[in-house]
Amino acid sequence: MRLAQYGISHDHASGKARVMKESNEIEFAGVYEPSSDVRESIGKSDIYDGVHWFESKEEMLNDDSIIGIAAQGRVSQNLTFAREILEHGKHVWFDKPAGDNLDEFREVLELAKENDLFVQLGYMFRYNAGFQFILDWVNSGKLGDIFSVRGRISSGPSNESHWKRWDSLGEHSGGIMFILACHLTDIIVALLGRPTYVTPFSRHDGNDVPWYRNNTAAVFEYPRALAILESTSLEVDSGKARRLEVYGTRGSAILEPLEPPSLRLCLDTDRDGYVKGWQSVPVEPRPRYVESLRAFVADIRGEKTPDRSLEHEYIVQETVLRAAGIM
Repeated sequence: MRLAQYGISHDHASGKARVMKESNEIEFAGVYEPSSDVRESIGKSDIYDGVHWFESKEEMLNDDSIIGIAAQGRVSQNLTFAREILEHGKHVWFDKPAGDNLDEFREVLELAKENDLFVQLGYMFRYNAGFQFILDWVNSGKLGDIFSVRGRISSGPSNESHWKRWDSLGEHSGGIMFILACHLTDIIVALLGRPTYVTPFSRHDGNDVPWYRNNTAAVFEYPRALAILESTSLEVDSGKARRLEVYGTRGSAILEPLEPPSLRLCLDTDRDGYVKGWQSVPVEPRPRYVESLRAFVADIRGEKTPDRSLEHEYIVQETVLRAAGIM
């Protein structure tokens, strides 16, 4: 199976290129980057050594041997890229967030559905073993009724190279809640569904460029639950404090840090091989993107059904925009 990459400006672009290069399940057909300046800068990375560069998007899009394409441009570009990919009958490995025009994203998903094509969003925690454990225990009812979820995912100060690439409404108006916290928004929607109300809190603090909303939070209200999500770019050594907390009537689970995953579980009674009270649960550390590529390939081959529906992808994007204060 031959896959390609459209654009290299996204923060995940090099990671996606790496796993496609290293995969023994697919042939990495090459990359098309529309900007010569971007190709001369980011494209000089060692990751792209030996990779074929398409001279035009038509060379890539019209190649019938290419089955799917990773849309890895700027957030402002990827909706257009995804539409072009689908219009040429190819599946889309679509990086996050899915732009900032919800109506246009709905049209992209409808195009995929009409043509029996797959769209997988690039939320990197979906195949993290810690998150998968929590999702399984929630969906199976082992934690009882979920009444509270808390998430925190932050970074250190962003650098000038990011600011120059951020040119979408979401990046400018939604800030880090839009760009980074979308990963945990995806998980919250997987746990609880579409929130009834979303209240965003969006601030600029510290020394980043003045337009960057770098100190943010959002409250998600459900009929019988609350979720609180926090994200800032002001935090020292933020990776170790990234976490997800899930509280139910029969138990709780806390994942901290997220990578490599460290999981604690609390139960009201002995259950499923675990004991009453708090305990550590060993979980397998996995590299980013590898399992999502395997799932994408397996979906295309018909070996499984997608792990997230197109409707889930739509609800996540809607919720990302609501949490970022864009709608």
